[in-house]
Amino acid sequence: MTTFVLGGGCFWCLDAVYRQMKGVTGVVSGYMGGHVGNPNYEQVSQGTTGHAEVVSVTFDETVIPADVILDVFFLFHDPTSLNRQGYDVGTQYRSSTFYADAAQREVFAAAVERNQTHWQDAIVTTLEPLSDFYAAEEVHQDFYAKYPDQGYCQVIINPKLAKARKYYSAWLAA
Repeated sequence: MTTFVLGGGCFWCLDAVYRQMKGVTGVVSGYMGGHVGNPNYEQVSQGTTGHAEVVSVTFDETVIPADVILDVFFLFHDPTSLNRQGYDVGTQYRSSTFYADAAQREVFAAAVERNQTHWQDAIVTTLEPLSDFYAAEEVHQDFYAKYPDQGYCQVIINPKLAKARKYYSAWLAA
């Protein structure tokens, strides 16, 4: 099993997409990259802890290649937008990858280069060393499945899931 920790704005979006993919065995929304121990959603939302909203995605590379996991990441958020995704503004919404070792950093750097061809502006996704991961509160885990009729899910997440069906249907679980 391989685990990537990825930040692409609000963790609810990436959580919803990765939970529907073949070979993904675990998705946990959380916080990483900050300087406050055991932060909560309210603290992170204020943008003062240094943490990014992230998802920890564990997957089986014999079922789904690492490149697919990363290409999905770069398609389902705007990696050219510095510290912002849509209406969410602040460093907690930065486009970020957190690498476990030099080999994983290389995989992430290659994904940035590979995906730059899809974007006119430069990708600003950070490559940061893995640090303490703090799981988000239970309400944030599998948010889309719990609250599919919530406005954010309808307006922001549903179009991303439609994009997943369009471009990655072969990798989606039945």
